[in-house]
Amino acid sequence: MDIVKLSTLDSARVLVVGDVMLDRYFKGDSQRISPEAPVPVVKITSIIDKAGGAANVARNIAHLDGRIGLLGLIGNDTEGDVLSNILIKDGVRIKLVKQHELPTITKMRVISRQQQVVRLDIEQNFTMQHSETLAKHFKALLADYNFIVFSDYNKGSLSTVGHMIKMAKAAGKQVLVDPKQADLAVYSGADLITPNLAEFCLAGGDPSTADSMRNSARAILKRTGIGAMLLTRSEQGMSLITANDYYHFPAQVLEVSDVTGAGDTVIATLATMLSAGMELPQAVELANLAAGIVVGKRGTGTVSLTELMEKTNQHLFRQLSANQANYKAPHELAEIETVLRHIQLAQKNGERIVFTNGCFDILHAGHVRYLAQAKALGHRLVVGLNSDASVTRLKGPNRPINNEQDRAAVLASLASVDWVIPFGDKASENDTPLELILAITPDVLVKGGDYSIDTIVGAKEVLAAGGEVKTLAFVPGRSTSAIIERANADRTNIEPANIKRVNYATR
Repeated sequence: MDIVKLSTLDSARVLVVGDVMLDRYFKGDSQRISPEAPVPVVKITSIIDKAGGAANVARNIAHLDGRIGLLGLIGNDTEGDVLSNILIKDGVRIKLVKQHELPTITKMRVISRQQQVVRLDIEQNFTMQHSETLAKHFKALLADYNFIVFSDYNKGSLSTVGHMIKMAKAAGKQVLVDPKQADLAVYSGADLITPNLAEFCLAGGDPSTADSMRNSARAILKRTGIGAMLLTRSEQGMSLITANDYYHFPAQVLEVSDVTGAGDTVIATLATMLSAGMELPQAVELANLAAGIVVGKRGTGTVSLTELMEKTNQHLFRQLSANQANYKAPHELAEIETVLRHIQLAQKNGERIVFTNGCFDILHAGHVRYLAQAKALGHRLVVGLNSDASVTRLKGPNRPINNEQDRAAVLASLASVDWVIPFGDKASENDTPLELILAITPDVLVKGGDYSIDTIVGAKEVLAAGGEVKTLAFVPGRSTSAIIERANADRTNIEPANIKRVNYATR
């Protein structure tokens, strides 16, 4: 798992082009059947308007802090104005071309008791002339963006998509497509395409076995001149297929409320992360996590940066702490820089970061209470963990009792601990966490009560940066050294004569 530096997220410049629409939800209760026909009578109590189609893709990118533009066609009507206002409030730079012949595409859903009763669609397909008008505006906007997303809902806006892809590639842009055409050759030249399973089959794909899926996907890519395919497979997850590589990402959702707009979230997350400099497999992994969030919501929705961060951290720690046998310390699973990016992401979203450090050799009740108190001082707790070499230098040749991986695994399993980062270089024999503290710049630096603030490593630097330094009282009589001393004393007090020895060789 990798995360781009936060300073680059808002530099992601993405233009979404395609079929925009207004999703309107009529919500109310239904307690009787109509006397006019055997249908429920729904008494509407609220009307909710949301951006749909390509407009939902744009909103998803905006909520991930990307710089986003949207180009599409609307009617000269109230629905078009409503959609425009929604997007403007979300910070989307819109170029919605009004045309007088056709209405804004509007999908109206009646919801009662969390169930959709009926959907009413107001739409007419746009003509080639409409699409050519869109292509002219596209050419004028192209220079302002580095990634282009074509969101095709087969409503006619993208009838000239092949021409627009050629313009984008000639200008050196990266192109992603969420397709709806059965003939994927119309998207020739795109860098990435994201069909679902049904669209894949219509295009000639064969998902019957893993091998047939990969082979048929590669045949499609070769035939159409498309760079890569991300095949979204519902509860089976996602598969990224290129000419030479294959990656599979299991579905990341426990309960599905509504799959509406999930594909929008996938391509929006992909475009944002790729535009910000992330490698494709890592961007797909985040897109998969984002899809798992959005299908748990009702109606077309978006995923915020905070939600994605939460999901990413949960995913990372499931990998880290699934079980001790398979556990890998953070610095082995990923570069420490990766974890630092997670922390920066939390800081960017206004979360208060608390830092403490120690050996935590034998975890005991005093440690658990101390860490819970530290976490209560903010939103996220980072624990700097002395490496094995560092513990030996500080505590003596018989320490640590538990190695670094085991100590980190136990710490990571605590609800109070969000990140564990080892420190203490073997070569430099630097046993202080100062470099780690400077890299994190925590809001609160915490140490145990046997320290005074002027003796805490990093205190001066944290205070100078506007942070706080706190000391917490230890639980009396609780320490790793005391536990080891008691264990040694108990072992010494056992008389050899009292130990019953069994000779297994003669049994």
